[in-house]
Amino acid sequence: MIGSTPLARRRILFCAESITLSQVVRLLVLSRALDRDVYEVHFAAGAFDETCFAGSDVVRHVIPTVKAATVLRRVGWGCRPYGRPTLRRYVQSELALFARVRPDVVVGDFRLSLAVSAPVARVPYVNLVNAYWSPWAARDRWPVPDHPVLSLLAVETVERHVGTVLPWMRRHFAAPLDAVRAEYGLPPLGDLLAMLTAGDLVLHPDVPELVPTSGQPAHHRYLGSVSWSPAVPIPVSFRAAEPGPPWVYVTLGSSGDLDTLPAVLEALVTLPVRVMVATADRRAQACAGGALHVTSYLPGDEAARLAAFVVCNGGSSTAYQALYEGTPVLGLPANLDQHLAMAAIVRRGAGIGVRAQGARATAIREAASALLCRDGFAEAARAVAADMRRYDAQAGFAARLSTMLGGGIRIEPTRAAGGESCA
Repeated sequence: MIGSTPLARRRILFCAESITLSQVVRLLVLSRALDRDVYEVHFAAGAFDETCFAGSDVVRHVIPTVKAATVLRRVGWGCRPYGRPTLRRYVQSELALFARVRPDVVVGDFRLSLAVSAPVARVPYVNLVNAYWSPWAARDRWPVPDHPVLSLLAVETVERHVGTVLPWMRRHFAAPLDAVRAEYGLPPLGDLLAMLTAGDLVLHPDVPELVPTSGQPAHHRYLGSVSWSPAVPIPVSFRAAEPGPPWVYVTLGSSGDLDTLPAVLEALVTLPVRVMVATADRRAQACAGGALHVTSYLPGDEAARLAAFVVCNGGSSTAYQALYEGTPVLGLPANLDQHLAMAAIVRRGAGIGVRAQGARATAIREAASALLCRDGFAEAARAVAADMRRYDAQAGFAARLSTMLGGGIRIEPTRAAGGESCA
C-alpha cells in the first residue's frame, strides 16, 4: 500500500474537481481541521480563483480538470459530464500524483475518477457527497432538471415519464467510469448513485433532519453542513444597525444561471427591500445604485445573517449557509444537484423554489413577497439552523479520519450500491 512510514506525519491528500467553487472550498474547510503536527496536508485541484486559498497552508498540486463551462454546459443539456478518455486521463494523473505524494488517505469531492485510482493504488478513499445523492436517500420523486426539452414540453409531461427512463439514465451516466474501472480489473458500479457515493468512507455534508436516509451502510455517515466565506469585510452600510428596509442577499455562486439575475433584480427593486449582490467575479448584468449594492464577494455567513432571505441557485453550498444562520431561501435551481437540494429545503418549509429555466420577474416577486410576509418560512429556517448547529463538521471529520487511520481500514475494490460495507 502507498503510504508514509508510521513515525512520519500522516499524509492526507484532498482532491477536488474544481467545476464549482463549493467543491474546492468544502475540502479546504475540512483541511483546516487537521493538526499540522500530526498531518501533512496536500491539496490537488485545477485552476481556480486564488481567493479561496487565501491563508491556506496546504501543499498545492495541479491536476487535469475539464473547463467548468464545458461540464456545466454538458450537464445543462442532460449529457454525461465526462467521457472515457477524460476519465482515463484523470486516473493516470492521480496515480502519478499518488506515487509522488504517497498519501495515507485521499479525500475527494466530485472527483469521480478516484473510484478507480484509489482502489488501484490501495489508498483509502474518503468521498464527500451530499446525502440527497445516496441510494438510500428518502425521496418521494426525482425532480426534473432544467433542459432544452422543457421549452417544448411541460414539466408535468416530462415528470410523468421520468420513472420510465430513470433506470436507463442512471446506467448511462455510470457507463464511462465503469469502462475505465474494467480496464483496471475493478468491478462495475453500474449506477449513477453508486458512482457518486463510491468510497471506503462516505461523508455527507448534510444533517439527517433535512436530508434523511434509511438503511444506509455503516461506512456512510453524516458530517453536518460545511460552510465557507471569503475573507472580505462586509461594507459598514450593510450592517443591521443601519436603519432602513430589510436586506436581501443575492448570489448565484459559480454555477447558477446568470440569465436569471436580471429577472431577480427586476422583481426585488419593486419590493420594500435593500439588495446586496455578490457576483463571485462572474459577468453579471447588474447595476449598482439606489437599493442595489453589487460587489464580487461578500462574507456569505454574515450577509445571510443580515438578510430577511437569501436568493441563490438552490444548491447546498449557499442554501445551507443561509439555513445555518436561520435565514430562509429563495432558490433558482437549474441542474439536478440544485433541484435535489432545494427539494429538501422546500419539504422542510424553509424556502421556496422557482425553476431557473424561464424564470420571470413576476414569479420571483411572488416568492419573495411570501418570504417577506409569512413568518412560517423564517420559523422553519430557524428550526433547520438548530438541527445544523448540533453538528461540528470539522471536528467530526478530524475524528473520523483519526479513527479510520488508527483502525487500519481494510481497502477493497469499491463496491456497487447495496454491497457490504468496506469499513
